[in-house]
Amino acid sequence: MPDKSVRSGMSGELPQPLELPDYAIKNRAVWTAANAAYSGPRARDSWAKNEIHWGVFKVPENEIHALPDVHGLDVIELGCGTAYFGCWLKKRGAARVVGIDITPAQLDTARELNAEFRMGLEFIEANAEDVPLPDASFDLAFSEYGASIWCDPYLWIPEAVRLLRPGGELLFLQSSTLQMLCSPDESRVAERLVNPQKGMHRFDWTAEDELSTEFHISGSEMFRLLHSLGMDVVDFRELFAPDDASDHSYYSYVPVAWAKKWPAEEIWRARKRL
Repeated sequence: MPDKSVRSGMSGELPQPLELPDYAIKNRAVWTAANAAYSGPRARDSWAKNEIHWGVFKVPENEIHALPDVHGLDVIELGCGTAYFGCWLKKRGAARVVGIDITPAQLDTARELNAEFRMGLEFIEANAEDVPLPDASFDLAFSEYGASIWCDPYLWIPEAVRLLRPGGELLFLQSSTLQMLCSPDESRVAERLVNPQKGMHRFDWTAEDELSTEFHISGSEMFRLLHSLGMDVVDFRELFAPDDASDHSYYSYVPVAWAKKWPAEEIWRARKRL
């Protein structure tokens, strides 16, 4: 196996430029712009929180208990963005948290906040589909709207499994299948099906002149993929907006009224077989 640490500069060599697929280049541009517009005070506020919440409508972890006990675990966050969730996991007792992301601007924000809050997180600029770290390095691989939607599941999930030790777990949050099936390219989510479920995989968005690509496969295909990689699904949650939730100021494509009637998000948790 090639030494992936060389590409990242971790072995003392100069880091090499990332070779990214077309969708990753598009998505990096979107998140560079988003970081400039929104990530300052909003990211700091998230790092300062002590209570964990999930997704667009902030479903409290203390109500759904979706997280495993992370105390003493080595954790990798795939597509960490500004790494607020990694910070929350470190506050929960994780021994080590490594954040992977392709967007330098997001990582700069994460590093600034990591220095301010003195959390000791580590960051690597890399594609979650090709992580420059050795096999079996982590106890938990995690993604909250990172690799879980922006990377190809047929690439990033096998890579996450490679990075896990036997008995380690993969945990990720993404948009629900129903939301994806009801999402037209040009506007907010509809109260009708607009996309076929058969063969669902890559979604190229062009709404509001924002070119981006998301990935989503059906639930049955996700079960098949995880099982084929030696993973057993131990939990699956569909999340609705809480009763007191309101429309999100930035992620406005899912109206809160819709998310109170249908699940807008889903959490997967799977364990690597011994």
